[in-house]
Amino acid sequence: MNGQAKLSHPRAFYGWFVVAAAFAVTFVGFGSAYTFSAFVEPLQHDFGASRGSVSLVFSLAGFLYFGLGIISGPLADRLGSRPFAVAGMILTGVGLAAASAAQSLAQVYLAYGLGVGLGMGCAYVPAIGAVQRWFVRSRGFASGLAVSGIGVGTLAMPPLASLLIGLLGWRGAYLALGALAAVLGGGLALLIENDPRRRGLGPDGDPPQSTTPMAQPEGASVREAIRSTRFIGLYVACLICAFGVFVPFVHLVPYARDHGIAPSSAVWLLAVIGVGSTAGRFFLGGLADRMGRELSLLLMFIGMALALAMWAVSTTVWPLIVFAFVYGVFYGGWVAVLPAVVMDYFGGRNVSGLIGILYTSVAFGTLIGPSAAGFAFDFSHSYTLPILLSVGANILAAMIVAATSSAAVRKTALQR
Repeated sequence: MNGQAKLSHPRAFYGWFVVAAAFAVTFVGFGSAYTFSAFVEPLQHDFGASRGSVSLVFSLAGFLYFGLGIISGPLADRLGSRPFAVAGMILTGVGLAAASAAQSLAQVYLAYGLGVGLGMGCAYVPAIGAVQRWFVRSRGFASGLAVSGIGVGTLAMPPLASLLIGLLGWRGAYLALGALAAVLGGGLALLIENDPRRRGLGPDGDPPQSTTPMAQPEGASVREAIRSTRFIGLYVACLICAFGVFVPFVHLVPYARDHGIAPSSAVWLLAVIGVGSTAGRFFLGGLADRMGRELSLLLMFIGMALALAMWAVSTTVWPLIVFAFVYGVFYGGWVAVLPAVVMDYFGGRNVSGLIGILYTSVAFGTLIGPSAAGFAFDFSHSYTLPILLSVGANILAAMIVAATSSAAVRKTALQR
């Protein structure tokens, strides 16, 4: 009877708990970071700062949380992802709490930029890298589900932040968000594990392939990978794309306010990006498993370019809602598919480290793009030029991915 009971009630595959933990990290961490647009006006008002100066707070944090993956990723490959994810969530909470006590914009740079930037830099790449090892057949879907926390966080957290600002002021709002990050994010990050073989499992819950459970995972070395045509193409494409990809997360609410849209409606535009992003991560991540993840990545760049072109001509609520949703779908698909493409190309041996190296490209783009858009607005009182440059950046990124993919295929054919 006991044997029959075990057969009729199989245990849930632990990989989905790892996905849930990564979802919590991205939900709390990026959800808190992407509330920043709701804080732009209060910070401008209290510190008498320009829009470009305030935007630099987000750019510094973004640079750190994408750039630090080059350190946290390889360390997570060696030491395990869990301690980095837990420490990162606690540090994010401390940074948000410290920002609530800032007495100058420079102190906000230090508290928010270092706290959120270093915290998410510790947590994000290790958490997402861990997910890749637990799946093969469903890697795109699992990766999409894990990073859909960013979309759900973008849906839920900006309206929550706006409500908290109304009730507690921006300082109290940052304090409350900090507590949420440390307690909820740090607690659920404890579920993360690096390798299914520690539980006697293979990817997707299949029996392990090897009789030596802790054998080194297959895949390219870091040196082999970063010197390959495909990695170089991915790096350059993501660098160029990232100059524009995060501009809406900082400037969409101020843009809407500049066009006479009420604050309560403007902040919900970020939530609409979150809705679209969540849909993109769920559905486009799963679709990529069927139609090819490399082709899907190229289509994500094109989709983001078309959506940003819509933003350039949108000045009222409903066109901006359509833009926000469409942009969210393709942005969410890009974030979901990119780690899975890295795993497809180079295997699991150094996947967290390679994702971390790749994300330094996004770090440099994030450092420059949103703050440059803010300073461009300060100069011209218009977002038209930054938006159009963002369109062009995504089109160029798509062309680079297509060209390097074709070059890699030709090189492989010649070697045969």
